Amino acid sequence: MNTATHTNNGASPPLLQINNLHISVVSPDSGKRTEIVNGVSLQLTAGRVLGLIGESGAGKSTIGLAALVHGRGGCHISSGEVLLDGVDLCRLSEAEKRRLRGGTVSYVAQSAAAAFNPAYRLEEQILEVTQLHSTMNNDEAHARMVSLFTQLGLPQPELFGRKFPHQASGGQLQRAMTAMALICHPKLVVFDEPTTALDVTTQLDVLAAIKKVIREENTASLYISHDLAVVAQIADEILVLRHGNKVEQAATAELINQPQEEYTSRLLAVRHLHKEGETATTQAPLLQISGISAAYGGSKELAVNDISATVHAGRTLAVVGESGSGKSTLARVICGLLPPIAGNITFAGAPLPPTLAQRTRAQIHQIQMVHQTPDTALNPRNTVQEIIGRVLTLCGGLTGDAHTTRLRELLQQVELEEELLTRYPPQLSGGQKQRVVIARALATDPQLIVCDEPTSALDPLIAADILRLLLLLQKERGVSYLFITHDISVVRAIADDIIVMHNGLAVTVGSREEVLNPPHDPYTELLLASVPEMRPGWLEEALATRQLESGGQ
Repeated sequence: MNTATHTNNGASPPLLQINNLHISVVSPDSGKRTEIVNGVSLQLTAGRVLGLIGESGAGKSTIGLAALVHGRGGCHISSGEVLLDGVDLCRLSEAEKRRLRGGTVSYVAQSAAAAFNPAYRLEEQILEVTQLHSTMNNDEAHARMVSLFTQLGLPQPELFGRKFPHQASGGQLQRAMTAMALICHPKLVVFDEPTTALDVTTQLDVLAAIKKVIREENTASLYISHDLAVVAQIADEILVLRHGNKVEQAATAELINQPQEEYTSRLLAVRHLHKEGETATTQAPLLQISGISAAYGGSKELAVNDISATVHAGRTLAVVGESGSGKSTLARVICGLLPPIAGNITFAGAPLPPTLAQRTRAQIHQIQMVHQTPDTALNPRNTVQEIIGRVLTLCGGLTGDAHTTRLRELLQQVELEEELLTRYPPQLSGGQKQRVVIARALATDPQLIVCDEPTSALDPLIAADILRLLLLLQKERGVSYLFITHDISVVRAIADDIIVMHNGLAVTVGSREEVLNPPHDPYTELLLASVPEMRPGWLEEALATRQLESGGQ
């Protein structure tokens, strides 16, 4: 294991120096202390970006928050030093720590929508930071805010702050949160998964804006992510973490091209998953949607407009597009949760009624759904046995030994241990929870499973395991998938056929080879060109190509 601490190889002293950091958490129930960061050390100089990479539970966010001398959920720095300009932050009083946060050190969270108060305009919340820290007068603060809006590429920077959070897009909110973090000229900014929740095209713009402004501000930054390709575009060095331990650290290009540890190599390999085998259509149509249009709440604006597609038995149709393209709306229509205003659906050769209330029990059982976030899909007060077993009882009528046997079969199919049956969802990992959701869907012996972004909330290695599981189940059981995603790498791994949606319309429909291989329509080309590649410098090349293709505008 490579545990060397990298320095700047120059005369500049480190701005941030973390030495042999140990962080533990105490269980509120048992009082047991568990160490979650084990002796991690790092250095960071002004103007440099250090990427922190690893799966959930690796300690990335815990270390990032430690740089703000903050512990989430009962976390406690048990030993070690966090030095900023030579001052040990752990020895400061609580009042001194509060003065530090937001001024000298600041934080950009994953969800900008959750970070802003919806009742106040953006400028009120951003300018409040300068008032709390008394760093400048009102005119100076407003000018600084507008300057940051301009640097971050926000529209109409003089007026943008007048918006309420709901009036800005996700990408705009993320940049506004970056402006709030930078307004007091902090020495250190911690970026915690700031683009994970964004579409690939929006992510590209936000990454470019963040990279530009931290270089111009000469701010030291910790950039936390589980996506190595994203971090490769912005970080000077990358530190790989696992289970609270440092795996290895190196300059970005060196780590990507010559990883020293097997775990790092596995992270690099995740993005190269491709579905194998012949994709020629040999099976009969299972689901046919013809001219489907749908809207919400009587709105005249169509969320889905004249969509037609086919899912063949034993195959996967991937529905691809950005947020707001109509992907999830189409899924709701197919599942009977939103009646269409035009068009019809045929399932297994018979017309499929538009609402759940009109469908037969057999039709309901034959179409199941796997949701994006297992935390909201599972009742935290029910055990795994109750969650899956209830479906077997209500839908299959199973009791006694037959019920127990089928329950065990389902756990084996989704590769879960029987000992998990007595656990509650909060006691499971993200991957385990998603496997429980899949097992519950399989309990009705469906022919079609609608997968709505089932891996987007998971870390790369766990997501890859879920994709392999879905492919295995398809091979063994012949189940079909309607797979909704905005991640092109996922599409390559699982799709047989693809429909690309934009603003409710079907831009492209065809086999995986037809859609992913050139020539492409302009929107599909934009999606494909916006997927980060695992090499430094890709971001600048992608932006230059986009500018060239748009005529330099």
